[in-house]
Amino acid sequence: MDYGKFKFDAAQRAKESRRKAVHVGIKEMKYRPKIGPGDFDTKTRQVAKFLEEGHKVKITIMFRGREVYHPELGKKILDRIAEQMDGLGKSETVPRLDGRNMVMVLAPDKRAKQSSGAKSGNEREAQGASTPAAGGSNGAAPSGDGSAPGEEAVTEVPGTSPATETETETETVTPVAAASEGEA
Repeated sequence: MDYGKFKFDAAQRAKESRRKAVHVGIKEMKYRPKIGPGDFDTKTRQVAKFLEEGHKVKITIMFRGREVYHPELGKKILDRIAEQMDGLGKSETVPRLDGRNMVMVLAPDKRAKQSSGAKSGNEREAQGASTPAAGGSNGAAPSGDGSAPGEEAVTEVPGTSPATETETETETVTPVAAASEGEA
């Protein structure tokens, strides 16, 4: 083997390994201690999106003026974020005060991602099983329970009956009527 071919193969292997490497970026989301509920929800949804994509997220609480004397407000916000991201990510560093900023890093939780991947795989299998197969000339799916080709198979869900469904509907209507009577 000549040296040029060796160098070319080595460069190709290095290029391939770089392409297959997982690049974990660090995204940052900045909050303030006096953040409103709408802004908090929007920013937290973005954090969830970043974690689902596999990025680490650095969450910064910026204190201005006298706010720095109340780090418990920032800690409370960071704890709320960590609580909401419980299934998606885990706290890699505990919240710490760094000058006028309080910082925490969230990392994507691989176990939660794997379980959600398995869950979506099971859902796809269930959808594939419920899709009707091309059957006879009348378009009905073959029932597989031994009934005649022209008859449709009736499947009953255990624990439900038409009377039960009607009762459920009336129960749903009753609290609304009671609530409107109490307001009047």
